[in-house]
Amino acid sequence: MLHLIDTRQGTANQHNYSNGNTLPYTGHPFGMNHFAPQTTNERGSWFFHPTDRIFQGFRLTHQPSPWMGDFQHFLLTPVTGKLNMKHPSTFHTGSSYRPEESIFKPHYLKIKQLRYGITSELTPSTYGAKLRIAYPNIEENGLFLRAQGGLHDLSFNEKRTQFSGYISNFSGCSDPEFKMYVTFKFSQPVAGDGFNLTAENQILLLEFEKIKNLEISLATSFISVKQAELNLNRELDLTFDELKSQTAQKWEYYLNKIEINHTNEVQIKTFYNCFYRMFLFPQKFYELDQNDTPIHYDTKSKTVKEGFLYTNNGFWDTFRTVYPLYSIIIPDEYEEMMKGFLNSFRHTGFLPKWLSPDERGLMPGTLIDGLIADAAVKGIGADLMPEMLEAMLAAATTQSEDSNYGRQGTKDYLQYGYVPLDYHESCNHTQDYAYSDFCISQVAKTIGNKEVADFYEKQSLNYRNIFDKETGFMRAKDKAGNFRPDFSEFSWGLDYAEGSAWQNSFAVYHDFQGLINEYGSKDIFFQKMTDLYNTPPHFDVKGYGFEIHEMSEVAAIDFGQAGISNQPSFHIPYLFNYVGQPASSQVVLKQLMTHLFDASFTGFPGDEDNGSMSGWYIFSSMGFYPVTPGTGEYVLGIPLFDEVKIHLPNKEQFVISTYENAPHANFVKQVEIDGQLHTKLFVTHSEIIKGGQLAFTLGLAPTYRTYTSEELPFSVSKS
Repeated sequence: MLHLIDTRQGTANQHNYSNGNTLPYTGHPFGMNHFAPQTTNERGSWFFHPTDRIFQGFRLTHQPSPWMGDFQHFLLTPVTGKLNMKHPSTFHTGSSYRPEESIFKPHYLKIKQLRYGITSELTPSTYGAKLRIAYPNIEENGLFLRAQGGLHDLSFNEKRTQFSGYISNFSGCSDPEFKMYVTFKFSQPVAGDGFNLTAENQILLLEFEKIKNLEISLATSFISVKQAELNLNRELDLTFDELKSQTAQKWEYYLNKIEINHTNEVQIKTFYNCFYRMFLFPQKFYELDQNDTPIHYDTKSKTVKEGFLYTNNGFWDTFRTVYPLYSIIIPDEYEEMMKGFLNSFRHTGFLPKWLSPDERGLMPGTLIDGLIADAAVKGIGADLMPEMLEAMLAAATTQSEDSNYGRQGTKDYLQYGYVPLDYHESCNHTQDYAYSDFCISQVAKTIGNKEVADFYEKQSLNYRNIFDKETGFMRAKDKAGNFRPDFSEFSWGLDYAEGSAWQNSFAVYHDFQGLINEYGSKDIFFQKMTDLYNTPPHFDVKGYGFEIHEMSEVAAIDFGQAGISNQPSFHIPYLFNYVGQPASSQVVLKQLMTHLFDASFTGFPGDEDNGSMSGWYIFSSMGFYPVTPGTGEYVLGIPLFDEVKIHLPNKEQFVISTYENAPHANFVKQVEIDGQLHTKLFVTHSEIIKGGQLAFTLGLAPTYRTYTSEELPFSVSKS
């Protein structure tokens, strides 16, 4: 069943707040490079837009987000006609093209440059790509290669059919000399005696005599030219079509892990657009030596080491949805990624938080702890867990001298039981550290360390120290225990990450029963959740001093204070379940999915970071969501599709069937598992991976009943 969708659609939402991850990337799943058409060099990291009609070239990119920027990127631009270097800029050499007549697939790009009449095709591999160029005539044909930072140590082979060298450009790295080595093999020899380079060696023109068709094989390495050539030679014997077929098969392997049957084609396309994006990150940062041993370049020590390594991931984003989905469908790849993250710990003394290519130190908390705990309770990478626990404890107990690493304000958190307001986004830090403490406890339980498990489970209740019963929000405190004065529930930033108190006061993933207790009753908490949706999307900019795009997106989507456009709000629609009011979650979820996600027009409601928002849609559209990674539970919602088949690694299937599935059916009337009535408001990982059927029957009106404690989702205070 072919799901190699056109990735042009859904690449930006209607308000043009597109994230870099919404680029129409062509690449190998989890490959070391991505390729994308560049349509402008005038908008910085936003170098592609689906409505642009100018093609500047094929960009090899490692950009996980425009906020991060790119590293080790270059641009390939086929040209024909009068070739000279007097006007070599992208402006002068670009060409119009028709996006609607181009092909943008996960495994294949095809673009016709109208100015030149050149048709080019590109298909990627794990470490490189093949490019096939059809020129309109045999005279004056060439290829521009551009690299910010310059092209260095270039050398041709004797036949002038292959050249190698390195480039060095990046938006941030521990090693100021960090390089990417490249090698190109041409089907025809390059004309001329030398290199045609501009000042600072940033632009190279390669000319070819009397050819109409040119094929190029390229490969890259972060280790050496020799390794780049080894990466190239492993695929050199493949034709363009053979590599294209192999890469398509690899994408099909992943995209067919979940099979959708449904009548709404737009919703199916939206699903697979999201699904494809979930396999783009993290990216491999390791290569295979001549003995097929994994090796990687460690930017901290500036040496080559053995083992796996992965990059381009922000765990504040991805722990919520991406890795919980990997745990169901690709646990082996998940385990390999964890081995890579463990190597990051061995290199630096701390687990990573935001890698691109190495630690960037952004966002609150150390939320890689969530994906480790989730793996631990699901039996993934069990032999890694003793060292993983050591790594988690390092961040929980040690204040790094480099603010890029570990927790911010660790000593103060341990002294006061919260992160004081001296630290930016202190409320998020406190809640995230409390959740990480819970994750430490869960990992400790799996390896039988009761002392650590008990201590950190108790410490995971520290979120209570910043809860203000009077306002019903988490609030920043000074070291004397006083709340920050002049509180406004609509004020973004300062004490909160990319939101206000409304979006950031409910990050108590592991203990919603405890949070409900702080409110005083289920009824009060239910009313607070209702108010969240019924409060207009007001905001003030005092914390930032200007309107950030997340503010604009919350206002634009107009779903009250439910900022589903950004990660801190992903779980909020499911919280009605914790007070036994699933109908309120169901109707909100149905509206969010059907009004804010649309591959044919609106795309995403906001930040699609590293596949995390795509993951929210994938889970929610199937009818369940991992509110608390590290528990093995998925909270029930409302499915979109008539039937979903999850093809499990054990060759079993987990089938989600939806009956009476009308567009206007906003509520779940009944749930069954394998033909038996299911009254719990969650399903477990073990129920899913053994295979079977989860059946929803929908209704037009809500169904109310009283739920027992055992039927409600996990909370520390409940257990």
